[in-house]
Amino acid sequence: MQTQRLALVVAVLASLTAAPLMYSTAAVAADAAVTQPKEGWYKALVDFDFMRQNVDIPLKKGVMIIDSRPAARQYDPGHIPGAVNIPDSQFDKQVAKLPADKTTQLLLYCGGVDCMLSHNSAVKAEKLGYTNIKVYPSGMPDWKAKGGPVSVSAAHIKMLIDDKAAYLLVDARPKRVADKGMIPTAVNISDAEFDRNLDKLPADKATPLIYYCGGLECVLSDKSAEKARKLGYTNVLTYPPGYPEWEKLHAAPAGAPVLAAGKEKGSVSVASFEKTWKENPGSVMLIDVRDAKEFAAGTIKGSVNIPMNELEKKIATLPTDKPVVFVCGTGARSGEAYDTVKLLGGKVQASFIDADIKFNADGSYSMTEKK
Repeated sequence: MQTQRLALVVAVLASLTAAPLMYSTAAVAADAAVTQPKEGWYKALVDFDFMRQNVDIPLKKGVMIIDSRPAARQYDPGHIPGAVNIPDSQFDKQVAKLPADKTTQLLLYCGGVDCMLSHNSAVKAEKLGYTNIKVYPSGMPDWKAKGGPVSVSAAHIKMLIDDKAAYLLVDARPKRVADKGMIPTAVNISDAEFDRNLDKLPADKATPLIYYCGGLECVLSDKSAEKARKLGYTNVLTYPPGYPEWEKLHAAPAGAPVLAAGKEKGSVSVASFEKTWKENPGSVMLIDVRDAKEFAAGTIKGSVNIPMNELEKKIATLPTDKPVVFVCGTGARSGEAYDTVKLLGGKVQASFIDADIKFNADGSYSMTEKK
């Protein structure tokens, strides 16, 4: 009897220890199945761990990560940090983005195991003579599922700004640097002051947080992003090229007007307007929205008269390739004109002057900005 009991105990213990082993083996087999080559896949494959070792800011030398997905719908709103976008459909037109050194390790990915774009591009790169090519077949879905950091492009940030979306854009540079220029809508929370500025972060931890700093050699945005994740924020992104790229992409062309914002929303400061009007009046369209009789009695030389009660039906005639500045005697009608065009004017770059203005018959004027 005692021998039978002992045998039963041994059997129970054996079953308990065997279960985890069976689960572990099945899990490993499932993971392995994901990376088993499929028909048409490129010959050299890598997994998440391999990719994670090669993803870094500053960029790892001798490595280029290539996102083969389309730009606007997939790459722009979320990609592996440091990845260069070369959509497979545009590969032949964008070969100039590839490194000159053909021994550079190229790591390509796209939209997961059912996506062939990265495999197709890998074959094209090999035909160009690149000798160290690998594909991450599980791609972006696997990267996100396993907690890999995600970055966005400048185009995506511009879209969020234009759409007035719900997000928080954070400049992680020191204040003295950020004060020289920031991306529109950004708030400055330097990485060194992160813990002292927690009140600036949104209460809703699902709010998208986008961190940037001084470019691909700057680690401050990555450090701040990781701190935000540890606080429980669930949608933390980075923009690694940061302010240097943004400034380059959105720099005003030579001769473009520099109109600084005034105190009232949509207004421009008197100082910036007068400087532009003196140095380059053709760079803006100045529209006097007073009645024709008032305009005839005196206006700013070079302005165009479109009375406020006629503006709505003439919006289609306004230019979209340069700023349109509205003016009146007090800022009331010009402000109304701005509101009308912002509502109905599409791509018109509208603003107004919020000032008390005295117009003279000879085209001269005097302006006093509202306090």
